Amino acid sequence: MLIKRIFITTFIFCLLFSIRVYAIPKRIISLGGAISETVTALGFGSNLVAVDVTSTYPEAVKRLPKVSKNRSVSTEGLISYRPDLVIAPHGDVPEGIVQALRGAGIRFVTVKQEYSVKGALIFIREIANILGVKAKGETLALETEKRIQRAQQTVKANIKSKPKVLFIYARGTGTMTVAGKGSNMDAIITLAGGKNAIQEFNRYKTYSTEALVNANPDVLLFFDFGIQSLGGNAGVLEMPGVAFTNAGKKKQVVSVDGGLMVNFSVRLDQAILALHKELMASK
Repeated sequence: MLIKRIFITTFIFCLLFSIRVYAIPKRIISLGGAISETVTALGFGSNLVAVDVTSTYPEAVKRLPKVSKNRSVSTEGLISYRPDLVIAPHGDVPEGIVQALRGAGIRFVTVKQEYSVKGALIFIREIANILGVKAKGETLALETEKRIQRAQQTVKANIKSKPKVLFIYARGTGTMTVAGKGSNMDAIITLAGGKNAIQEFNRYKTYSTEALVNANPDVLLFFDFGIQSLGGNAGVLEMPGVAFTNAGKKKQVVSVDGGLMVNFSVRLDQAILALHKELMASK
């Protein structure tokens, strides 16, 4: 009898614990722009209590409190918003903070992103599973896939030749990197009908005039805030080595919304079409 009672008590405890952990969250902190967009698209925008600095869309998300002034976070800063769920990109939050959050009874989950069409759809479904709305996530993923397919058809119909595009991430002339193979910008350039001018290395590396001239891009691509930090198109064209490239000679300098380009989630079709439009206009 005692053993039976212990078994029943243990079962009820485990059931309650499971419900607590996997119940639909009421107070969510998102630590990534793509996460915030997807959480909102799944109908949980009103459940977001705080976000990170990369979360700028939609407008309601932009107005939410920021957990830090940069990409770093603290245990105290996160707990102060009394979340029952924190979602972060894989590897972004130190293990010590993760353990502290879980020790405080806060569910902490990380998600990985693959910069491809397939990866975007997986990402949407994974966020939906975390939120406990798998069916809703499947519907959103299928709708997103259809929009992406239409965008890809537009690109295919318009592209006759692929312009060589060099993406430069800038925060002023002293802080610049260029996107290599396997990077998020490499992926979106390809999807939009361009060819990444850098094929010699993966991910991002420090910008140099020599690399710029050797790459000889047809188009120089920047985020909006990046080109502003360099003094606009005129400032870019005056940078050392630019005049020796095809892009410099034809004054082909393009700026785009950074958050839209790199999030690879529910707005991927918009990102493809926005960049494709700019590449077509630069020909």
